[in-house]
Amino acid sequence: MNRYPLWKNLLILLILLVGVIYALPNFYGEDPALQIMSTRGAPVDESLAQRVQLRLREAGLPYLAVEPGEKGLLVRFPDTDTQLRAQDLLREALGEGYVAALNLAPRTPAWLQALGAKPMYLGLDLRGGVHFLMEVDMDAVMAQTQQRYVDDLRTLLREQKVRYLGILKQPDGSLLLRFRDEAQREAARSLITKEYPELRLLAREEGRGPVLEARLTRQAALEVRRMAVKQNITTLRNRVNELGVAEPIIQQQGLNRVVVELPGVQDTARAKEILGATATLEFRLVDTEHDVAQVQASGRVPPGTRLYRTRSGEPVLLKSRIIITGESIIDAASGIDQQTGSPAVFITLDGKGARAMLEATKDNVGKPMAVVFIETKTETRRVDGELRRLRRKVEEVINVAVIREPLSKRFQITGLDSTREARDLALLLRAGALAAPMDIVEERTVGPSLGKDNVEQGKRAVLVGFLLVVAFMALYYRLFGLIADLALVLNLVLLVALLSMLQATLTMPGIAGIVLTVGMAVDANVLIFERIREELRAGNTPQAAIHTGYQRAFATIADANITTLIAAVVLFAFGTGPIKGFAVTLSLGILTSMFTAIMVSRAVVNLAFGGKRRISRLPI
Repeated sequence: MNRYPLWKNLLILLILLVGVIYALPNFYGEDPALQIMSTRGAPVDESLAQRVQLRLREAGLPYLAVEPGEKGLLVRFPDTDTQLRAQDLLREALGEGYVAALNLAPRTPAWLQALGAKPMYLGLDLRGGVHFLMEVDMDAVMAQTQQRYVDDLRTLLREQKVRYLGILKQPDGSLLLRFRDEAQREAARSLITKEYPELRLLAREEGRGPVLEARLTRQAALEVRRMAVKQNITTLRNRVNELGVAEPIIQQQGLNRVVVELPGVQDTARAKEILGATATLEFRLVDTEHDVAQVQASGRVPPGTRLYRTRSGEPVLLKSRIIITGESIIDAASGIDQQTGSPAVFITLDGKGARAMLEATKDNVGKPMAVVFIETKTETRRVDGELRRLRRKVEEVINVAVIREPLSKRFQITGLDSTREARDLALLLRAGALAAPMDIVEERTVGPSLGKDNVEQGKRAVLVGFLLVVAFMALYYRLFGLIADLALVLNLVLLVALLSMLQATLTMPGIAGIVLTVGMAVDANVLIFERIREELRAGNTPQAAIHTGYQRAFATIADANITTLIAAVVLFAFGTGPIKGFAVTLSLGILTSMFTAIMVSRAVVNLAFGGKRRISRLPI
C-alpha cells in the first residue's frame, strides 16, 4: 500500500529535473551591453570586434567581453554608466553603417543555452525594455492625401472625357483645377461632387480662365488624420507580432503620437530597426529617352523625371509617375531567385495594384522598370555638445530589370544585399506600409536600476510569504508540514521554469500572482493532511489513513483549483497588459501547485511511510 510504481517516480523526478534546469538561467543575472548590428550589409566580423576593442581601450572604458554572434556584435560592460558612455563613443566611431543599441545580455552559461534554457522576461517595471514615443508626420499625411486626390481626379476626368488644362497643388493643401470654358468646369464640378462628396468645391474666375478650387472639408481632414494614426498603430502591432515580443503595449497618446513599449525585449537593435523604419517601395519606369550622363553633368533634370542612384552609386533617370507603392502589397515573402541564386522578395498585390501594374507593363514590354526602396530614419546624435534628432530619407534604386512580359498580381524583386535584408524588407512589407512617416521623438531603454526597488520589494514579498507559510506548516503538521514545504519550494521552481520556457513577461502584477500562488499552494496539502487526521481519529491504520486522505481530498482540491483557474482564464481573456500578466502567473501557479501538492508530496510520503513498513503513528 502507498507505493508508486517505478515509472511514476522516475517521471516525477524527470519533471523536477527539467524544471530545475530551465529555472537555473534566472539566477545568473544580466550584464549591461551594447548590441552592434549592420544597417547596410557592412561586415560584422573579427575586424569590427578589434576596432571596437581598440576604441574602448583608447577611451579608457572597461568592458567584460566582445562576443560575435548571429545577431551582430555583443559588447558586455560592468555597469550601466560605462554602457551609456560607450554607446555615444561607438555611435560616432562606427558611423552610419552600424546601429549601437542598449541591451541587457543574460549571463546564462553555454551549456544551458545549448539546451534552449533562457531566463524569463521581466516587464518594464522590473527588468526594463524598449520604450518609444513616436509621432506621426501630419504634414506628410496631408501631402500624401493631396497627391492621391490629384491622381484620382486626373483619372476620373480622363475616363469621363472632361477636358481640363491642369491640376495644381496649392501650399494650403487645396487643389486648383483649370479649364478652357465654364461648360467643362461645370461638368467636372457635377462629376466630382458625385464621386467625392468630402471635397468642398469653389468656382471662380482667374485671368487664365475658369478654375475650380477643391478642398477637404474640416471633418474629412480630421478623419484622414485619425485614420493615419489608426493605420500606423495597426502596422506597428503587426511589426511587433513579427518580432515576437510578449505583452507589448501600443497605444495612442494625444492626437498624433503613439507609445510603444516592448517589455523584456532582448534584441533592441532589431526592434529599433524594424519599428523606426518607414520602408516601402515605389515601382517606376526608367526614362530611356534622355542620357543620364548628360543630365548629371548639366544638373538639369528633364520635366516628368527624377534622378536616383543605385546602391552602388550609379545614377538612374526614372519617370516621375509611380506605377504602384508599398500600399498595394498584401503579402511579401523572402526567398532565393532560382535563376541567379540571389536573395529575392516575392510580392503579391491587391486588385487595384495588380490592375495598375498590368496596365503599366503591358504597354512597356521590352523597357526597363526600376524598384525604388524608400526608408525614413530618425537618429539622435550629439552635435556641438547637444543631442539633436536628425531625420534622413534614403531613396535608392535596388533593382532595374527589363519587362519581359506583362506583370500582374504576383512577381518578384531582386537586387538586395543579403538574405537578412530580404527577410527584413519582406517583414516590413507584409506588416503593412505606414500611412505616414513616424519620427521617434523619445527613445528609452529602461535599465534594471529603474526597477530595482520593485524587484527587491517583489522578492521580499515572495520571501516573507514563503517563510511564514513554511514556518506555519512545519509547526502545525510537523514532518508532514516539512514535506509540504518541500513541495512548495519545488512548486516555485516549476513555476519559474514554466515562465522561462514560455518566455512570458513577468511584471509587478505577475509577482502578486506568485505571492498568491505561494499562499494557495499549501491549501491542497492542508486539505489532505486534515483528511488524514480525521481518518486517524476514526481508528484507521496510518497506511489506510494516508491512502484515504489523498484519495478523498482530491475531488475537493480539484474543484477549488478549477474554479480559480476559470477566473484566471476570464482575466486573461478580457484583461489587458498587467492584468494578463497576473492571470498567466496565477494559472501556471495553480497547475504547478496541484502537481507538487498531490503528486510530489505523495511520492515523498510514500518513500517515507509507504510500502510494507509497519507504522504505529504518524508525525502529523
